[in-house]
Amino acid sequence: MTISSSLNAGIAGLSANASRLASISDNIANSSTYGYKRVQTDFHSLVMSSNNGTYSAGGTRATTQRLIDERGPLVSTSNATDLAVRGRGLLPVANVSEIQSSNGDPQMLLTTTGSFRTNSEGYLTSESGLVLMGWPALPDGTIPSYPRDTPDGLEPIQINVNQFSGEPTTKMTLGVNLPATETEAGSTGDAEELSIEYFDNLGRSENIHVDFTPTVPATGSSNTWTMTLTDTANPGVVIGEYTLTFDDSRTSGGTLASVTTVSGGAYDATTGAMIVNVDSGPMEINIGKIGESDGITQLSDKFAPVSISKDGSPVGNMIGVEVDANGFVHANFDTGITRTIYKVPLIDMPNPNGMVALDQQTYLPSTESGTYFLWDAGQGPTGDIVSYAREESAVDVAGELTAMIQTQRAYSSNAKVIQTVDEMLQETTNIKR
Repeated sequence: MTISSSLNAGIAGLSANASRLASISDNIANSSTYGYKRVQTDFHSLVMSSNNGTYSAGGTRATTQRLIDERGPLVSTSNATDLAVRGRGLLPVANVSEIQSSNGDPQMLLTTTGSFRTNSEGYLTSESGLVLMGWPALPDGTIPSYPRDTPDGLEPIQINVNQFSGEPTTKMTLGVNLPATETEAGSTGDAEELSIEYFDNLGRSENIHVDFTPTVPATGSSNTWTMTLTDTANPGVVIGEYTLTFDDSRTSGGTLASVTTVSGGAYDATTGAMIVNVDSGPMEINIGKIGESDGITQLSDKFAPVSISKDGSPVGNMIGVEVDANGFVHANFDTGITRTIYKVPLIDMPNPNGMVALDQQTYLPSTESGTYFLWDAGQGPTGDIVSYAREESAVDVAGELTAMIQTQRAYSSNAKVIQTVDEMLQETTNIKR
């Protein structure tokens, strides 16, 4: 009966608007929840067949969808491990309870933001119990090749705040000026001495002593020096000896003219370096190329170490952790060095809105979301990772309040339809009287 279909349509309208009000109330309740994604309720009409000129009301039904691909504004914080994704992509996380239970690999969940700090076991954990996941780096800081279509290579990021770290010295560059007057006839012939600190494989401090001994001719100027290298780790042992001859021409005066190897690693004229063996292994020492003034020179009457540079560092304490825009997790030490310890990928899929929404603003890939892929942050379709930042709720409170007013009016109107149908049925009943 047509009038009965009107009643059913009114009831369907009440149910649909009640669902919409539920989503609106959830959105407003989470308007201050970091990373919250708005729920949207849509109505779809139901059309019933019409017979003999009569129309049967089908009413409406409501469907809800969480708009995971909508992003809220980013706000700055003071914590280096407060992270947010700028653009597409989600961060991999896991429940800390699953990790502590040690019951196999934890299930990978996804989120767009989080405030992570080390817990009692050193895991980067949010207040809601989510642990940040990443690929562990090798001891040299490089990231091996991991599968990109599965989370099997991901591990909970664990920070050892009591960790010590040091870097051995493997290269050094000498920029030294030798006095030209010392290679003239009648000079004293005293050696010029230079001591350069380096760090061995265990972070201990050692020194390379460099003695520059001039060759004093009977007449004129020799422009020649003997450079002798010794290592304090092996006192008295010469690790390299070289004869340096300098140019005295108008165009290249004071630059190296030739280097003759007496002992130690051979001088490479193309790079300006030689490799000598200190107690902790081979070390490259660059003294400059032939004809160039960026290394050892012979000018004027002053001995001057102009510029000495080297790599390596002493043992230091970890003082903090930061995540860069490409997802690399860097451990900072009080000696000034930085070491890469993890890399956080960004996960993307064709339909992010098809994921299953869970508690704590986390999501689980599903068949509706499509096949996911683990991207390097900033590559492919993904955005980058912003540290010292959180993503605010994607809810517009003004818009939700406006929708609430519309929903309230629609609900009242559907209730009026039911009331009207009831009155019409009452009139039908009264016909018998």
